[in-house]
Amino acid sequence: MSGIEANFDGLVGMTHHYAGLSTGNEASINHRGQQSNPRKAALQGLMKMKALSDMGLVQGVLPPQQRPDLPALRQLGFSGSDGQVLNKAARYSPLLLSNLSSASSMWVANAATVSPSADSADQRVHFTVANLNNKLHRSLESTTTSRALKATFPDQAYFVHHDPLPQHADWGDEGAANHNRFCGEYDEAGVQLFVYGRKALQQGVTPARYPARQTLEASQAVARLHQLEDDRTIFAQQNPLAIDSGVFHNDVIAVSNRNVLFYHQQAFLDPQSVLTGLREKLARLGHSLVAIEVPTEQVTLQDTVGSYLFNSQLLSQPDGNMMLILPEECRQNHNVSAYLQTLIAQGNSPITQLHFFDLRESMRNGGGPACLRLRVALNKQELAAVNPATLMTPELYQRLTLWIERHYRDSLYAADLADPQLLGEVYCALDELTQILRLGSIYEFQC
Repeated sequence: MSGIEANFDGLVGMTHHYAGLSTGNEASINHRGQQSNPRKAALQGLMKMKALSDMGLVQGVLPPQQRPDLPALRQLGFSGSDGQVLNKAARYSPLLLSNLSSASSMWVANAATVSPSADSADQRVHFTVANLNNKLHRSLESTTTSRALKATFPDQAYFVHHDPLPQHADWGDEGAANHNRFCGEYDEAGVQLFVYGRKALQQGVTPARYPARQTLEASQAVARLHQLEDDRTIFAQQNPLAIDSGVFHNDVIAVSNRNVLFYHQQAFLDPQSVLTGLREKLARLGHSLVAIEVPTEQVTLQDTVGSYLFNSQLLSQPDGNMMLILPEECRQNHNVSAYLQTLIAQGNSPITQLHFFDLRESMRNGGGPACLRLRVALNKQELAAVNPATLMTPELYQRLTLWIERHYRDSLYAADLADPQLLGEVYCALDELTQILRLGSIYEFQC
């Protein structure tokens, strides 16, 4: 294996709570107002990182955002001491305070779109931070996300960091949650699949119930920024029916690894066109597409959204075999569990192992294993240029476990966000975290 795919997971933030802020994300809406456990959420995510690292995979860590977002509250006219600002915001609009306290940055599949050097004309790894402008609480993340990525991938000889696209609905960009890449070896040229929900500047089919967050125009702009070749790039529309069923991102209904596409029958508006394009473009690179379609008659869209089957991580093990990293909900859903057992029993599937993880705190807000990670394909020289303090080791796992147990609360309601003591706890914890991960001063309160 000459290249590697590193998975960088987001640490769950200290203000992890259930506010139902994400229209189109049914898990988020259904758990609105419930008690959360930030400590358990962070430890669950960290345990998944450690498990993948123990399997011999390259695993990295990305930090949470500074929340509550005091600078944004002050920009919106709330004045006084930090405590007064929080109190005024809570009295004026608890929902606004909740938006500006969201811990959704833990789902770093939305942090950026990443293209490896093997695909880019300048032979560098390209990052474009997502603008996430469809949701207020996520649209505020890009500045800190950009700083964190630059601190994690700092060497300009290997890495290029692009600003987010314009903050306008026509350029709605949700990052790697709507992006897949197909290849042989990770450091060899591949084919990139960008999935969009609607066309902004042209007529087209759109969902009727929930918003289509990613536009074709945004995907095309990212491809240009990353200097990708047209004959190795595909743009495909997600099925509007899937979006209206709660599939707000493509990574809730399809996932890929190398030359394998694992997807639901109703994932794409024109699935045959997608498959034909992938087969033709991969063939020019000497590879064959392996398409594993899950039929609706076996796993419905409702099963898909309820279990997050496709929001799993499809990973290559060091021995070359593939495995799925799945949420426990997949084992509990009868149809999904039965399908998975059939898949493994076939004997001719490239997927040979299933691993289930308890990520319930994240799942209740609509984020499974794949939401929690940003995939970065690297060659050996690029991996050596990554900030080593962000890469998972037994020592880092122990340090982060102690850090979480020391700083995180085990219970949080939306009303607790107005507590000035919570803000102090956040600042203290994040300042320590930037030292652990050697990120420098990436937060506003540190500047």
